[in-house]
Amino acid sequence: MTGALDAAGITEPRLRAAYVRCRRLNAEHGRTYYLATRLLTKAQRPAVHALYGFARFADDIVDTAAPGSDPAARLEALSTALFAGLDSGHSDDPILAAVVDTAARYGIRRDLFTAFLDSMRMDLTVTGYADRAALEKYVYGSAEVIGLQMLPVLGTVGEPGEAAPYAAALGKAFQLTNFLRDVAEDLDRGRVYLPADELAAFGVDRDLLLWCRRHGRTDPKVRAALAAQHAATREIYAYARAGIDRLHPVSRPCIATALVLYSEILDRIEAAGFAVFAHRARVGRARRVRLAVTGLARAMWARRGRRAADLTAAATERWA
Repeated sequence: MTGALDAAGITEPRLRAAYVRCRRLNAEHGRTYYLATRLLTKAQRPAVHALYGFARFADDIVDTAAPGSDPAARLEALSTALFAGLDSGHSDDPILAAVVDTAARYGIRRDLFTAFLDSMRMDLTVTGYADRAALEKYVYGSAEVIGLQMLPVLGTVGEPGEAAPYAAALGKAFQLTNFLRDVAEDLDRGRVYLPADELAAFGVDRDLLLWCRRHGRTDPKVRAALAAQHAATREIYAYARAGIDRLHPVSRPCIATALVLYSEILDRIEAAGFAVFAHRARVGRARRVRLAVTGLARAMWARRGRRAADLTAAATERWA
């Protein structure tokens, strides 16, 4: 991590410690995501870790609250501290210091943090979504904004606004994949992240999902409903994939690898006959390593191309 912090120009000791803590959160809780970040340049990685670390910290407040604690109060305290830091450009909090610094360095919009925290608040009270529109309001704040926050760090070859819809779509695809993979775990928390009206079209309701959870089996009607959700998510991946070429070349191997790794979770879900109540679909370590090696080769090639372009530009300027 020291080399990445040096490359990013992060020198203040407490700020470096905050970035290190965010990196640890990423490594511990987001194995697929963390593996993909290793394909970015060293200078890019701390910012990505900071954004992930903040999102993970807020999510844990909502999902893993200790008995007797008040997650709503803790989330409000986090929100107040974050926006105070964004206003002042500084925070003493061991997590927020890194994300505040990242937001300032890359000009990340304040409203993206507002939308994210709004979705985290929804998790404290909302247990289901009547239709796709209701779910998409939640997904925008919980996932699409993460892609939009990442965009300034990744860089683009054209106007950022042209790449933004694709970045948002990739965050959305990742989240919808999680919803399919984690149906059972979400039920244990009292939540269903699948549109109720779309489930009802297949004769599925919460009671049937709970029956599947209790018995560790996927009812045929539930299987058909999940297959429809699966197909819709595939379409979003296809759209997001078309936006990779709009990113800076050095960032493309990371995002392409993350897209493949996450979309292969869908492959595992389908191959298992949508048995999401019996086991958690995952991409095996050997497969993750193979994809990472391929991505690393592409990343190194892109970086060499960037260095060559920089040298050419410098020479042209010197002799102009």
